[in-house]
Formats: sequence, C-alpha cells, structure tokens
Amino acid sequence: MLLSQVWKKYQLDKKIEGYSPLTLKTYCFQYNMLLRYFGDIDLNDLTTDQLKEYLIKGSTHLKPSSLGHRVRCIRSLFKWANDEGLIKKNPAAKLKEPKLGKRIPKFLTELEIEHLRESCQNAMENALFEFFYSTGCRIGEVVKLNRDDINFTSNSVIVHGKGDKEREVYFNTRCSLWLKRYLDERDDQDPCLFITERKPKRRMSIDLIRYIIKSISSGAGIKKNIHPHQLRHSYATHMINNGAPLEVIQSLLGHEKSETTRIYAQLSGKLRRDLYSKYF
Repeated sequence: MLLSQVWKKYQLDKKIEGYSPLTLKTYCFQYNMLLRYFGDIDLNDLTTDQLKEYLIKGSTHLKPSSLGHRVRCIRSLFKWANDEGLIKKNPAAKLKEPKLGKRIPKFLTELEIEHLRESCQNAMENALFEFFYSTGCRIGEVVKLNRDDINFTSNSVIVHGKGDKEREVYFNTRCSLWLKRYLDERDDQDPCLFITERKPKRRMSIDLIRYIIKSISSGAGIKKNIHPHQLRHSYATHMINNGAPLEVIQSLLGHEKSETTRIYAQLSGKLRRDLYSKYF
C-alpha cells in the first residue's frame, strides 16, 4: 500500500484514539519528511536499511532527542500498518533510538522567583506568573483554560494535559488573590482565563505568554533565558526540596512514567545535604 494511503488511514485511526491535534501535527511533519525523501512509495518495498539511511542522512542537524522523536514516529506508523495487515512485514521494527545523556532541567532559585515577582507590572502579569509557578502547569494546558474552570473554593482547576488526560491541580493563596484581582479588573465577558490586552481581545496565544514571561524576567534583571516551562521545573524542584514524595509530584505534574519525575530528585541539592547531615 502507498505511503499516502497508509498515512490517511493511520491519521484517522489516531484521531479516533484521541491523539491531540498537536501530536498529530508533529506526526504529520514526520510523514511529510518521509514523503519528500522516498516519494509516494509502496511501503512493502521499503527495507530496514533504507530507513536507516534516511535517518542517517537527515540527522546531521538534529539533536539526539529530535532524532529519537523521528524514530518513534516512524516506528509507530509502520507498526500500526503491520498490525492492520496493510504491509506484510515491519521494516521499522529494529530501528533504535539514539542514547540520550541525562539532561537536568534548569530551574530557578527561590530568590530568583522573588525577583520575578517584584518585576511583575500589573495584576495580569502577577496572576499569570503565580499561576504557572504554583500549579506547575504546561503552557499548552494554561492557554486552554476558561474562567469557569477555576474553583476558588478549593483553589483548584481541572486541566487537560497530554493526550487530553484530565488532572486536578492546585494553586496557593497568593495566586488566588492575584487571579481574583485580575478577573475583577477586566471589563469584558470573554470566557477565556487569560486574554490579550489590546482590542479585539482574544485568548492569549502560547507565543504571547512566552513573551510576557520573558518580559518579566528582563525587568527582574535575571540573565537566564527564562520560559514558562522553567517555572514548571522550579515548582517540582522546590516541592522536592520541601520534602514532597515523588509519587505526589508525578501526579500533580501529570507524568505517565515515574522516571520522568525522578530526574528532579537529582536537582535537589538542599534535600540531599539535609539527608546527608541526618544520616552521616
């Protein structure tokens, strides 16, 4: 069966399974790369060696993590096609991802967090900053939120994470105060939680939120390249430093695998020093 025909069936199946539009978009990009390289080839004619050559030629500018993503996408497509009986054998079955060195996420110190707080210029910036830091949410989860999603009684909100999986996250009193102040100051009826300040007002985009956080960090005089995901890393690290169990943090962050959360334990210098003093 031709690559384009397999892709149409695969894409339809994954939509039914509940793959997010963002995931499908990244997989579509990888499909287009395959199509550009091989043409609309019959997948039964592709060999493992051809796929390996494709990966080698296209990996000169890629980081190992990006190459690993490309391998996973190809394996997923070919495994599905083989399972569905659309191809006789799976040439991608033996493709292996590159080994990745342990990357320790960059986080902010509690002093840097305070500098960022002082740099916020208005209720919107304070509310946005505190929401990211006190919930540990991903930027893609925050942009989807509406006012009605916020439960001020329990200081909690249901967010839709990767794979559209729901989880409940919590925010602290400081965040609650700034959120209420921000929402009280608004004179619009837009249902979105965070909206643009200029008219016509609409839901904040991911790019705009990144720009606002970067602007706050510039005002704070912090020379690090600060982005919203760094606040998520800081949230997790500070929770570990304060003694929170890894399984609790895993649940709050929405990590499927405990190994993903476990990397934050490597960051916790303060906690390790405390344990060293306690036991040695």
